[in-house]
Amino acid sequence: MKLIQRLPFVKKPPFVALLRLQGAIGMSRPGAPGLSDAAMAPLIERAFARGKPAAVALLINSPGGSPVQSALIASRIRRLAEEKNIPVHAFVEDVAASGGYWLACAADHIWADPTSVVGSIGVISAGFGLDQFIGKYGIERRVHTAGGSKSFMDPFRPEKEEDVARLKRLLEDMHVSFTEYVRTRRGAKLASDRDLFTGDIWTGRQALAEETGLIDGIAHAVPKLEELYGDKIRLLDYAPKRSIFRRFGAQLGAEIGMGASGALIDTAEERALWARYGL
Repeated sequence: MKLIQRLPFVKKPPFVALLRLQGAIGMSRPGAPGLSDAAMAPLIERAFARGKPAAVALLINSPGGSPVQSALIASRIRRLAEEKNIPVHAFVEDVAASGGYWLACAADHIWADPTSVVGSIGVISAGFGLDQFIGKYGIERRVHTAGGSKSFMDPFRPEKEEDVARLKRLLEDMHVSFTEYVRTRRGAKLASDRDLFTGDIWTGRQALAEETGLIDGIAHAVPKLEELYGDKIRLLDYAPKRSIFRRFGAQLGAEIGMGASGALIDTAEERALWARYGL
């Protein structure tokens, strides 16, 4: 059968490129899982350029992360989809929240499992205040700057009202960019009688039943793609390959005394993102 399909006069069945977008966004450092535009660019480019796919399907499982990396990845997907006139479908697995939902909005249609978590259209900044901790142990923080704002939100110093106000302005501006993108991509599908941009979340079933417009329906990737493009559809999977360093980077770092603390911090940050959605 494979030899027959290679003949130029034999029409091949259509195929869909499956592009896996999984993990926290903007944490693709050695030894840490995650998504970034630089890491995903080669896969995204190949998914759209290899042959002529009937569609590109985004398999999304992300609790969010960097707004900038979310925007860069989504913009790359949209640019290629429009250049090559290829429809894009997003299929939400466990969660597409915050930046994960930003990625989902790069698709023309968003499908979810009944128990998927979607939404969280907001921006958050979290950290720790350690000034009392170091004071308790007699540790003195020494910071020297050229520019009054260089020590902005220093976790080892008492929080300043002006720093908090400045941070809120930054977060609000990022939130505006997020909401504008969602409105642009989802358009008239979004419910007009409620505020969907408070950071609230919904299950797939709730999002559909309450007519939020955040998703287009309940569906899983394979049966939905067969329904849309025929049961002979071929599915080509594009997923990042974890290098040996990515697999064992944290352990190697601990053994040679390099990168261990960074790996632990990365793991804690990603676990905190997932934990917000009960995962």
